[in-house]
Amino acid sequence: MLTKEQEAVVRSSGNIKINAVAGSGKTTTLLAYAGARPGQRILYLAFNKAVKLEAEKKFADKGYTHVRVETAHSLAYSYIIPGSPYTLKKEGYKIPEIASILELTQYTGKHTGYIIATHINAWTAWFCNSDKQKLQELDYAATITEPEAHEFVTRHINVILHQSRLFLDKMNRAAIPITHDFYLKKFQLSKPILPFDTILFDEGQDASEAMLHVFLSQSAIKVIVGDQHQQIYGWRYAVNSLEKVDYPTFQLSTSFRFSQDIADLAASVIAWKKRIRKPARISITGAGKPLNKVGTRAVLARTNAGLLVKAIEMLIEKKEIRSVYFEGRIENYTYAADGASIYDVLNLYTGEKDRIRDPLIAAMASMDELEEYIDNTGDAQLSMLVDLVMEYGRKIPGYIKKLKEGHLEHNDKHKADMIFSTVHRCKGIEYDEVTLAADFITEDKLSAFMARHDDIDLDKLSEEINLLYVAVTRTKGNINIPEELLKRKEEEVVDEQQLPKRTFINTAARSRTYQAVAMPGAKQQRPWKNSEDLRLLQMFDQGKPVIELAKFFARTPVDIIKRVKYLRGG
Repeated sequence: MLTKEQEAVVRSSGNIKINAVAGSGKTTTLLAYAGARPGQRILYLAFNKAVKLEAEKKFADKGYTHVRVETAHSLAYSYIIPGSPYTLKKEGYKIPEIASILELTQYTGKHTGYIIATHINAWTAWFCNSDKQKLQELDYAATITEPEAHEFVTRHINVILHQSRLFLDKMNRAAIPITHDFYLKKFQLSKPILPFDTILFDEGQDASEAMLHVFLSQSAIKVIVGDQHQQIYGWRYAVNSLEKVDYPTFQLSTSFRFSQDIADLAASVIAWKKRIRKPARISITGAGKPLNKVGTRAVLARTNAGLLVKAIEMLIEKKEIRSVYFEGRIENYTYAADGASIYDVLNLYTGEKDRIRDPLIAAMASMDELEEYIDNTGDAQLSMLVDLVMEYGRKIPGYIKKLKEGHLEHNDKHKADMIFSTVHRCKGIEYDEVTLAADFITEDKLSAFMARHDDIDLDKLSEEINLLYVAVTRTKGNINIPEELLKRKEEEVVDEQQLPKRTFINTAARSRTYQAVAMPGAKQQRPWKNSEDLRLLQMFDQGKPVIELAKFFARTPVDIIKRVKYLRGG
C-alpha cells in the first residue's frame, strides 16, 4: 500500500524531483513508478555497486525487464572502455607512483615532489568529477583551507597545473592506465545521447557534476531523487543536484524505518543549520513499528580513527563484546586514502624504518617531517593515523590483531555482537540499534566555531551536521547517544526529560572516545594563551593521555604533541 505522497509521484508526468527523507521507501516508490510505465525504456542510476545489485534484484523480482540498472561509473565504463586501448588502474594512483610517472623528484625542497603529486591527485580528481571542459577553469587553490597547504599551493600553482595536465594527457593517450574518475570524465565530455525514455537518478544530493551534466543533457523524462540533508560526499566533489534543478518538487516525508521519537531527534539535528544560515526545514514523520527484539547492533563514527578507538575500547579494554564486523573490510580502516598503513606510521614513530613498506612514509626522516608533509597537503586521513599512533604506540599491532581475530566474515555479519562503520560506509544501511561515537559535531562546537572564525566554509559545516543526521537515521529502534553530543553551554548535560519520551533514546555511559579533529574550514588554529601553556604542561606532567588533553583544550592530538615539544624546547 502506497502513501498519498508515493501515489502522487507514480501519477506524475514530466521532469520531477523527489525530496525523500531517510527510510521513506524510495526504492518502493521508484519500483511502482517503473511498473506504471511498462512501455518505456527506463534507466535507473544507483549510487554505488551495492545499491545497484540490490536494485537489479528488486526490479527483476517484479519482472521489469524494461528497466536497466547502472551506476554512473558502470554506465560510463560501458561506453568508454570496450574496444578502446585503455587499461584500468583499479585502485587509483598512489602519490609515489604519480611522482615517479611525472619525474617530480627533480624539484628541490623536502618532499616537494610528493607534496606536488598529492595536489595533482586532488586537482585531477576534482576536474574529472566536475562539468568543466578545462582543468584551469577550477580554482584549486581556493579549496585549500589549511594555512601551510594553501601557502604551498599558491607558491607552486603553475607547476601543479602544468604537471596535472601532463598526467591527464598521459591517461588520455593510454600511455598509462586510466582511473575510474578519468573514464567518467571522458564519458561526460563525449556528450552521450542515452537511448532511454525515462531516467531515474537516485541519491541526487551526492551526484558528481560530471554525471549531473550528462543527466540534464538528455531529452528523456528526468526523475531525480534524494535528501538534501544527506549530502555527505562534498569531499569527493559531489554536488546537491536537488538544489540545481528547477523541477516540480514531490515529498516523501514518512519514514517506515523508525518511530516519531527518532524522527524528532533527526529534525532537531537539522535545526542546527539555522546557526550557520543554511536551510533547516525538514518534514519527517516516523511510522516505524516497535521491534520485538534487537538483532543488529552498530557503532557509527564520523572518522576511521573514532571507530577504531571505540572498537578497541569495547572488544579489548572493556571486553563488552566478543565478535565484530566492520562494514567494508576491517583493513580499510587502518589505511589512509593513498595506501599508507597505520603500521607504516608506527614504524616511523618507533624508528624501525626498515619495516616501512609505503614509499611515501619511508621517505620521511621523522614524525616531524611527516607532520610537515600533512600540513602542506591537508591530508586528514593520514593525520588521523598519526593521532592513533600517538595514542596507542606499540600496542597497535596487538590491538589490530585482536580485532581481526574477533572479526566475522560478511556472510556471518548478522551474528556479530557489534557492527562498526563510519557514516560514509553505512549509507543506505539500517540497524536495529545504533550507538554513536563521540567524534561528531555538537551544537556547542558549532556555536563556538561560528563565534571564533570570520572566514567559514558553511557548506562543510552543513555537511558535518548531515553526517550526524545520517547516523541518527540508521536506527530502526534503539539509539545510544554519548553525553558529549548532548551537552550544552556550561557543560550541562541535557535533561533526559527534554528528549523524546520513549525509552529507546538513551544517554550512553561516559567512556573514552576519540574526539573530532579540527573543525572544517578553519584557516588557522587559535593562538595558545600563557594560562593554557601552564595548564597543558601541568596536565602532561601528571600523565594525562594525549587524547584527553586534546579534548580538554579543543585541539587535535598532533597540536598537543607539537605544543609540548615547543614548550620543552624539543
